[in-house]
Amino acid sequence: MATSAGPHPLAPQRILSLDIFRGLNIALMIFVNELAEVKGLPWWTYHAPGKVDVMTYVDMVFPGFLFILGMAIPLALNARIRKGDSPSTLLGYVALRSAALLVLGIILANGGRGNPALMYGLGKYAWGLLALFAAILIWLVYPKTTDKFRCNLYRGLRTLGFVLLVVLAFLYRRTARDGSVGWFSYGYPEILGLIGYTYFSVSLLYLTTRRWLWAPAAWFVMMTAFCIASTAHWIHFDPPWYEFPIVNGSMASIAFAGITLTTIFFLEPKFATFRQKAVPALIFAVITLIAARLLHPLGISKIRATPTWCLYTIGACILLFTLLYYVCDVKRHSKWAFFVKSAGSNTLLTYLLPDIWFYILAATGVTWFGTHFVYGWPGVVRAFVFTAAMLLVSELLTCMKLRLQL
Repeated sequence: MATSAGPHPLAPQRILSLDIFRGLNIALMIFVNELAEVKGLPWWTYHAPGKVDVMTYVDMVFPGFLFILGMAIPLALNARIRKGDSPSTLLGYVALRSAALLVLGIILANGGRGNPALMYGLGKYAWGLLALFAAILIWLVYPKTTDKFRCNLYRGLRTLGFVLLVVLAFLYRRTARDGSVGWFSYGYPEILGLIGYTYFSVSLLYLTTRRWLWAPAAWFVMMTAFCIASTAHWIHFDPPWYEFPIVNGSMASIAFAGITLTTIFFLEPKFATFRQKAVPALIFAVITLIAARLLHPLGISKIRATPTWCLYTIGACILLFTLLYYVCDVKRHSKWAFFVKSAGSNTLLTYLLPDIWFYILAATGVTWFGTHFVYGWPGVVRAFVFTAAMLLVSELLTCMKLRLQL
C-alpha cells in the first residue's frame, strides 16, 4: 500500500486511471442514452423525474463528466504553463476550447429542429450531419508533416470546415413554438455546451488562484455553499446560463471537487505514496457523503441541481477514481479496460458517434432501429450491443489515427 505514487506533476505521464475513468463514463453515457428509448424497465434505469426526491445511477453520468473535467483542468493548464505559455496565451486557449464546446453543444441542441421549408429544402437531419462533418474537419488532429503540399491540404480542409459551418449557421432557421421564424435555440446547449461554460468559468478561477494548493478546496466549499443557498431560496439569483455560467454553483462545485482530488493525487508533494494519497481522498469522500445525507431536506434531484445530488456524485467519483488509481496506476492492471481505451483517449469523437449515427438514420429515413427491441429486456440487450458497436467504431477510427481535439 505504500507503493510510489506514479507520475509527478513536474514530469507528467499518461494517467491510466483517469483515461479509464473517462472511458467508462463515456460508455455508460452511450448505454443510458440508448436505454432511454426502451420502455417497460424499472424506474431506476432512467433519469429520475424532476419533482421526485431521488436520483439514479443515470443521474450521475453528466456530473461524472464535470468531475473528470475538473480533474483534467490543472493537469492540462500546468503542462502548458511549463511549456512557457503566457497568461494571454492561456486565456486564449481556455476561451477557444470553451467556444468550441459551446458550438458543438448548439449544433446538437438544434440539429433536429430546423425547418426545411425555411432552409431552401435542406433537411433538418442533413443539416445536423453536415454541421458535425464541418466540426470534425475543424477539430480533427491532422498528421504533423513538413511537406508543403500536405500542410496546405490540411489547412484547406480546416478552412473548408469553418466556411461550411458558417454557411450552415446562416442557412439555419426553425419554427418557434409561437409560430414565428427563429434562429438557434440557446435555452439548453446540451451537455457539451454546459461543460464548455463550466470549463471556462472554473479554469479562470483556477488560474487566478492556482499558486495556492488549498484554493480548489476553498472554491469547492464556496460553490457548494452557493448551491445550498440557491436551492434553499435564501438568495434569489437565477440568470440564464449564458449570462452567468456558474448558474447555481452546482456544476462548478463538482468540477472544483475534481480539481481538489487532482491536487491530492498529483500536485501536493507531501503525498508521495498511495497510502498518503488515499487517506485524504477517502476522508474527502466521507465528508461529501455525510454532507449529502445532512442536506436531504433540500431535496435530491439532478433536474433541480440540488447540492445533495452534487455531493453524492462527488463522493462516488472519489471512491471510484481511488480504486481505479490503485488498480491501474499502482498495480498496473489495466488490460481489463481494453473496451474503453479509445473512448478514454479519443473522447470527443466517441461522444459524437451516436449523434452521427442518429443523423444518418434520420436523414436517410431508416426507422427499423427505432421500432424494434424497444421494450423490456430485449431493449437492454440492444443498448449493450449498440454501446459495444460505438466503442468498436471508436477503436477502429482511433487506430486509423482519426482523432478530435479542441
